[in-house]
Amino acid sequence: MQTSSAAASAKGQDAAAGFRLALAAHWVACGSVVAYPTEAVYGLGCDPWDCIAVRRLLALKARPEGKGLILIAAAWLQLEPYVRNLDPERMAAIHATWPGPVTWLLPARPETPRWLTGDHATLAVRVTAHPLAAALCRRWGGALVSTSANRAARPPARTALGVRLALGVGLDYILSGPCGGAARVSSIRDGRTGAVLR
Repeated sequence: MQTSSAAASAKGQDAAAGFRLALAAHWVACGSVVAYPTEAVYGLGCDPWDCIAVRRLLALKARPEGKGLILIAAAWLQLEPYVRNLDPERMAAIHATWPGPVTWLLPARPETPRWLTGDHATLAVRVTAHPLAAALCRRWGGALVSTSANRAARPPARTALGVRLALGVGLDYILSGPCGGAARVSSIRDGRTGAVLR
């Protein structure tokens, strides 16, 4: 009897989690800004191709467009529309760090919007190791903008409550879940040289 109750409870929790994930993906598809947990902190995301959504996100953070943004994905295939491959040896080294908390600067494709690259010829991209963030990318069907959930110069939020307190009503949806436990946000490295930039 207890085993049946536990199984029913687990099934109910799975259904609720699936519903929240579907709702977050729906909000992204509707041009909204959502928050979700990543390896170290909560991220803010939206559809990278949606100029209005990206600029809403930047305004929410008080982040200048010229600084550029990071994209996360569940797989390299979701990042290929935005960046060009380097030589096979460099790409093998990059792929060896993913999924994981390493963000790489790669040459942006000519069609990649300036609201993503900012004042740069490169774009920062990562295949995330966080299961919920990756699941959101799969459910949404593509890469997501990913920038820490905080206003500029403020500490990034590590909980759903922290996100709500930091960003208030300007945020459309929070996909609640634990962050991955990493002490620091992802490192950023130059794809061409491997040099650590952050």
